[in-house]
Amino acid sequence: MEKNLNISMVGVPLDYGQSRRGVDMGPSAIRYAGAVSRLEAIGHLVTDTGDIAVPTGERVGQELDGLKNLDEVTNACTDLAERVAELTKTGQFPLIFGGDHSMAIGTLAGLSEKYNNLGVIWYDAHADINTEETSPSGNIHGMPLAVSLGMGHDRLVNIYKEGRKIKPENVVIIGARSVDPGERKVIKELGINVFTMHEIDRDGMTSVMNQAIDYLTSKNIDGLHLSLDLDGLDPLYTPGVGTPVPGGISYRESHLAMEMLQDSGLVTSAEFVEVNPILDDKNATADVAVGLIGSLFGEKLL
Repeated sequence: MEKNLNISMVGVPLDYGQSRRGVDMGPSAIRYAGAVSRLEAIGHLVTDTGDIAVPTGERVGQELDGLKNLDEVTNACTDLAERVAELTKTGQFPLIFGGDHSMAIGTLAGLSEKYNNLGVIWYDAHADINTEETSPSGNIHGMPLAVSLGMGHDRLVNIYKEGRKIKPENVVIIGARSVDPGERKVIKELGINVFTMHEIDRDGMTSVMNQAIDYLTSKNIDGLHLSLDLDGLDPLYTPGVGTPVPGGISYRESHLAMEMLQDSGLVTSAEFVEVNPILDDKNATADVAVGLIGSLFGEKLL
């Protein structure tokens, strides 16, 4: 990654992809935690382009084809895809804040405008590769990776452009520890590269990240997107997430992962999702997010 980037921030106050309210305030919490000043101190030029417009108000719990809030998620992700595509055309580095992880459908759709062989690191406790057939909940935030791979409801799969936006061989999941039975089947069928907490505990984060970076480099990717869900970390460090899973990646391991991605020079876009201030403790989760952003963009101790 270049030392001086033109970074364009986009907030996505989307909470329709899951059931716990409050994650729509995630972008504001990350801004409040000092994201802009942190990036500017490193030497980057930062433009905050504001938030995608997402309707607010009480939900009526409607389901369409087994999916909750399909209209709202589709509309928000379509708007986000258009914003991201425009940023890539002008040479900006898209840095997206959420909001629940369903927003990644829009992010990846927008990136597909520029990248034909995009690599993706999915830093998450969950695989997010359910479809309406396999999902236990009907919540779309458990489906964005599947949708981006071309699986799931047509309205989601065909956002911005028809069909899949990324290839299964270009995806690496890091930190998985809560995977549904239907997701396990899909992961095995597609041969997706997954580093669970078992591999991180056994081999260490340095080995895992080296393997992930070498693997993606071998695929001749033309860009690399980091999709980081704060529940990838252990909830001891990130209490303000909607679906916490104990036994996750540590604070220090996560900084190391970000530092290694920075050193790789491969990352061309990033999103940080699932920060929920309502569930948080004194904005701790947003503070962690901003700290990780600092490491990803070149902040050094010395």
